[in-house]
Amino acid sequence: MTPAAGTARILLVGHLPVRLWPNGAAGKERYVMTELNWFICGDCMDYLPLFPDNYFDLAIVDPPYFSGPERREYYGRKISPIGVQRYYEPSEKWEVPGLGYFQELERVSKEQIVWGCNYFDYHFPPGRIVWDKCNGGSSFSDCEIASCSLHDSVRLFRYMWNGMFQGKSLEEGTVQQGNKVLNEKRIHPTQKPVALYDWLLAKYAVPAAKILDTHVGSASSLIACHKAGVSYIGFEKDRHYYELANERLEEYKSQITLWDCGLERRTKWDG
Repeated sequence: MTPAAGTARILLVGHLPVRLWPNGAAGKERYVMTELNWFICGDCMDYLPLFPDNYFDLAIVDPPYFSGPERREYYGRKISPIGVQRYYEPSEKWEVPGLGYFQELERVSKEQIVWGCNYFDYHFPPGRIVWDKCNGGSSFSDCEIASCSLHDSVRLFRYMWNGMFQGKSLEEGTVQQGNKVLNEKRIHPTQKPVALYDWLLAKYAVPAAKILDTHVGSASSLIACHKAGVSYIGFEKDRHYYELANERLEEYKSQITLWDCGLERRTKWDG
């Protein structure tokens, strides 16, 4: 039986619930994924076509901007300049997104914040966000830059992020956390602090926003979404990092009450 106009059937695509909507053409339908608060182990490019235009209020993404890890197996140095062993798993080839990714990102989201915009050959909006990592003499970049479609100016966020040296809080980001036990656990070579996403969501997300993160990595963004009470969809294609990120997210959830959470999170494997 053909669904009545404006109605939809529910089915699973890769274990994920999607709605099958009539697309106006006789005898034809289209998949539309409209379920929220999922952390998906899969390639975002396999799923973004399931979302309607402008479905997300804001995309905050940190895609890989170079494919170097496969040459030495590790992102960055296996041993830091001060002799600290890094325990990240060997990295497979990181796929640098092409034009199709950015076009799809702009289709499914109303606004976009894209970290590493200075590395891509793509015409981004003029707005910029600069994260000053207050990292002193580190061999890593002093700052990271994101494009921002929400304004035409440059905004600055200062928060210490250099190995064991991390900011004390969102309000005291330039002050080193004295108690290292309170530091964020580093599980991903390009991990960003939760405080950075706290600041982004507080500054740019509308109430009850729907957030998209196509390259979740360490789950800092999803933890911040839970704290802010906004909905999300997140993707991570590397199963090893997905497991670590999911564990980190579950650990955070176990430390908060239902009053703090307000959202039900569900996770599923892709395949």
